[in-house]
Amino acid sequence: MHMTYQKINNISGWVAFFIAMVVYTLTVEPTASFWDCGEFIACSYKLEVPHPPGAPFFLLTGRMFSMLAMGDTTQVAYWVNMLSVLCSAFAILFLYWSISHLAGRILKVERGNETSVQQILMVGAGMVGALTCTFSDSFWFSAVEAEVYGMSSFFTAFVFWAILKWENKENESDRSRWLILIAYMMGLSIGVHLLNLVTIPVLGLIVYFRYKPEITSWGVISTLLVSGGIILLIMIGIIPGLPSIAGGIEIFFVNTLKLPFGSGVIFFGLVFIGTLTYGIRYSITRGKHILNTALLCFTFIMIGYSSYAIVLIRSNYDPPIDENNPEEIISFVSYLKREQYGSRPLFKGQYFTARVEDQKKGAAIYMRGEDSYEVKDYKVEYVYEPGHSTILPRMYSSDRNHIKRYMDITGLRQGEKPTFSDNLYFMFKYQIGHMYMRYFMWNFAGRASDVQGAESVFFSPDNNAPDQIKTNKGRNIYFALPLLLGLLGMMIQYRNNPKYFSVTLLLFFLTGIALVLYLNSPPTEPRERDYIYTGSYYVFAIWVGFGVIALYEILKKIISSRLAAILACVLALGIPTIMASENWDDHDRSDRLFSMAAAKNYLDSCAPNAILFTGGDNDTFPLWYLQEVEGYRTDVRVIVLSYFNTDWYVQQMMRPSYESEPLPFGLTEKNYQQGGLNDYLPVIENPQLKDQAINLRKYLELIKQDHEALRVPTSISAYNSVPTKALVLSNIDTAKIKALLPDYLDEAVTNHMILNIKGNGLEKKDLAILDLIANNNWDRPMYFNYTSLSHFNVDVSANIIQEGICYRLLPIASNRPMVNKELMYKNMMEKFSWVNLDRPDVYYSEDYRGFCQNLRSAFNTLAQEYMAVEDYDTARSVLLKCLEAIPNETIPYDYFSTLQVGMLLEVGERELAIDIAQKSSVHAVQTLDRMAETGSQDGVETQRQIIIINELARAFRAADEKELAAEYEGLFDKYYKR
Repeated sequence: MHMTYQKINNISGWVAFFIAMVVYTLTVEPTASFWDCGEFIACSYKLEVPHPPGAPFFLLTGRMFSMLAMGDTTQVAYWVNMLSVLCSAFAILFLYWSISHLAGRILKVERGNETSVQQILMVGAGMVGALTCTFSDSFWFSAVEAEVYGMSSFFTAFVFWAILKWENKENESDRSRWLILIAYMMGLSIGVHLLNLVTIPVLGLIVYFRYKPEITSWGVISTLLVSGGIILLIMIGIIPGLPSIAGGIEIFFVNTLKLPFGSGVIFFGLVFIGTLTYGIRYSITRGKHILNTALLCFTFIMIGYSSYAIVLIRSNYDPPIDENNPEEIISFVSYLKREQYGSRPLFKGQYFTARVEDQKKGAAIYMRGEDSYEVKDYKVEYVYEPGHSTILPRMYSSDRNHIKRYMDITGLRQGEKPTFSDNLYFMFKYQIGHMYMRYFMWNFAGRASDVQGAESVFFSPDNNAPDQIKTNKGRNIYFALPLLLGLLGMMIQYRNNPKYFSVTLLLFFLTGIALVLYLNSPPTEPRERDYIYTGSYYVFAIWVGFGVIALYEILKKIISSRLAAILACVLALGIPTIMASENWDDHDRSDRLFSMAAAKNYLDSCAPNAILFTGGDNDTFPLWYLQEVEGYRTDVRVIVLSYFNTDWYVQQMMRPSYESEPLPFGLTEKNYQQGGLNDYLPVIENPQLKDQAINLRKYLELIKQDHEALRVPTSISAYNSVPTKALVLSNIDTAKIKALLPDYLDEAVTNHMILNIKGNGLEKKDLAILDLIANNNWDRPMYFNYTSLSHFNVDVSANIIQEGICYRLLPIASNRPMVNKELMYKNMMEKFSWVNLDRPDVYYSEDYRGFCQNLRSAFNTLAQEYMAVEDYDTARSVLLKCLEAIPNETIPYDYFSTLQVGMLLEVGERELAIDIAQKSSVHAVQTLDRMAETGSQDGVETQRQIIIINELARAFRAADEKELAAEYEGLFDKYYKR
């Protein structure tokens, strides 16, 4: 039975889908990984409100997938992760069909009369391109976790395929239906990620090419301008614009006309729907086909966009995760605009050297009051000194760390004003070079390692790299074969089909460099951002597929056409095979479970009914997941300090959550209101209080009263201040505290606490923590983790006691870190989980390795406590447990491992100590030699490795191991002098 090409093409597309689906299912993470995944899974499971601007359609579909867990909450994360698996596999399906369609244009195929050679080449091109994308680094990364980028890729792939499908339709009515479908999918994609909107100019070009047989420069430019206008209309006029108009009408109706809350929104909704209905009816009765299609497209975009209603609906139910509290139209607009993150200048703005000369009062910020909307604050417009601004500003941030990086990258000296050429140099070297081209090369040339900042690898690996880098699972060597094949594919499309080369090139630019320019990245990031540009890698995979045709063109000169086509496909399929082989070990997350174990360890470090302050994504979102999904330790109130600077988050802490009662604040909601007197409280020392501490409770009472004595006026508002850098909490019930501690810690308990401000003032979060310290009366245990301790602008280092991997705040005074060693031993040795950290076959990225450094540090602290009381057997068991739970084979030895060398020598484990020293020193020497060879200027890494060698020398010298001490002292002298 003869099979038509159409059927072959359809089956081949589903084969590509099946391969991707199987690969991603085999390697998907079974639980919530670090970063935003825990938040998205928790918010999907209970339809809560994540960080702005939200992803409501992703959450709705995630909720449906979570139901497949059949009530087993431990399986919810797996099934929400499977949503990304399925979306990514469908993206590969539509990518395959897009490539085979465009390959037909390159080959000048007559539809229905495809030759066998053409069929082989179209199927081969589609399969090679689709599988290259399947196994590419960044795409695979996003495909196996519960993040929005897998679903975003699906929408991009579908819309691009649908645009090509539209082009094949001859009937005008059929074309209109496809345009409406495309518009609907774009509307839905708004509820996932805005990246899909960049396909609009591509759609515009294809429509232009379809209707205009004669192509002119002005025609192309005008098409792109109109397409850009449509993007702006959606991004500014629809997404935040329509709710902003509704908000303005709402304020007018309530404040001026004295109508009930919601009346303005209802009026706007009725007028909007009525106008749209009238327009559609008018276009039908008057036979205006283009207007009708445009209005229907707009309507279906709005239907897709309506998924955002879930944000308003769920926020009104006050769920435990309710970020920004967007429960009415005013706060909803702020949520959509991501106003809490600030903005970055794009077309004109200041350099980092510009000083602020003035502040102007901007637009009013409203909040819902008792019977009207009240002004709670005004936006601030900064006026910068003249002569320090530019068009296309790239170096704009005044953050101290950012300024240092600007100077390092551009070579600017302290006080030197940047020029426009410096600005462009930073853009090309860092933003385009480091933050895009490096990632692009990771996906198509090779990657040196998974260490943050790692470079790409081209045709041959660096054989002089340290052994840890050579064996790093994130080291992926493709010999630049995907890159070369893609470049050949670019050339063949440019030569044979220049119109559609321009379409593909435009999509590649918009999802890559144009996105770089729009995001205007700062010079430092907390993690790699390659996943942002997966759309760009998806487009390049199209060209990789076309590389099959380029290979065929070369081979057919020496062998028959049919054999050349088959051989070209076979050779090209070797490239995704290499990529799969190289990438499997660092993309297989199937047995990686430690993120949830780490979160449980955090919660289990806390006593019942505790308050736990956290500082960042990775020590917060996994805890949210455990509490919201698995219902684990819901008695603990987790407070992330970055949100504690907002009024809405403080207000949420004032209400109960599961078993956790409202937090015992003494100040009121009004005291914490955004734009009030307490957003930032600078230290303005009173000469009469020099070197004195003021009573914390009395100071908080003055804050509560908005006392004039604390107030400092500014040109547009006022704020409260702190009259001294020291606060004291007195009259503490010491008997109550001693009952919480073992007897040997009684002498550390004090009836007062001196709290010294570390910087030049207090942020709102610091004020809120001090409020809780003063009013909690030590009824609820209060804990910090390492991150939150560093973010709290008050020094409590003398008032904490370690009980696990968290630090409990108590009124104790000590000149050294305190440890409740019996409780910490029970937690670390008996209660905590170290699941699969001892398995070398499980991949742990740099995030996990960095987290494990803190765990090794905790083991060291516990061992030192037992050694201090000469309990060497227990200290030995602690050290051996650490080496067993976190071995070098999975988490390479680090600085905290070298600190164990001296302790191991002291407890009689000489062989283990020598083994750690040998492995650590080999890595240090290899790293320092390689840095010297390459001329690296990384002072931090140099210092780290020299300190490791010095610590080894110190440990062996203290143990009277003279020969070994001399060996490491010699190494230290050699590299320190260098």
